[in-house]
Amino acid sequence: MTRLAPAAAMLLALPVLGGSFATGLTAIAQTAPATPGAVDPSRVAPGRYATDPAHTLIGYSVNHFGFNDYFGIFGNATGTLDIDPARPEQAKVAIDVPLTGLVNASAKLTEHMLSADFFDAARHPGARFVSTRISVDPADRTRARIEGELTIRGVTRPVTLAARFTGAGVNPMSRKATIGFQAEATIKRSDFGMTYALGPVSDAVTLDISVAFEKQG
Repeated sequence: MTRLAPAAAMLLALPVLGGSFATGLTAIAQTAPATPGAVDPSRVAPGRYATDPAHTLIGYSVNHFGFNDYFGIFGNATGTLDIDPARPEQAKVAIDVPLTGLVNASAKLTEHMLSADFFDAARHPGARFVSTRISVDPADRTRARIEGELTIRGVTRPVTLAARFTGAGVNPMSRKATIGFQAEATIKRSDFGMTYALGPVSDAVTLDISVAFEKQG
């Protein structure tokens, strides 16, 4: 006779256990710690926030030779957010991204991307984004368009981020009021002078940004 896997056996036992099993699950749920953050704008206090570099990531992806998408991550970003939840359209954000925070699965690729063929990190060690205008979605106040200027390799171009508020609360580790955002954008690397292997490697670069900001003061 084939032995049932523990998970399958438990599923078959549910009708027998009935109410006692449900009661046990309820007890577990009641004792589980609550998630510190929630998508609740009323939790956001006005003032200045700074990035939590350890939990702020900028992902990128490009199409490689028409075969597949390749992606990596920029970490250790620093910056500030000035916000009043009653007037989100007046918020201002500035983010600096050090190229030393670039991580790829291939160390050789990271080295190549930091060379003059791409970022030219020896002369331009970081990228910077500064907001110029914020438009909040009237149908969903947790979403906004953030227009700004992105500087890479000493070249500044306008970029628009599609952003959404993802949570606010007190971080139990740092004990600081924290708010989070996700954002997406697509840029052309050729706009910033990165024309190496243009064609085989796509010009379009998709950015996927996740930022945690901590209250200052």
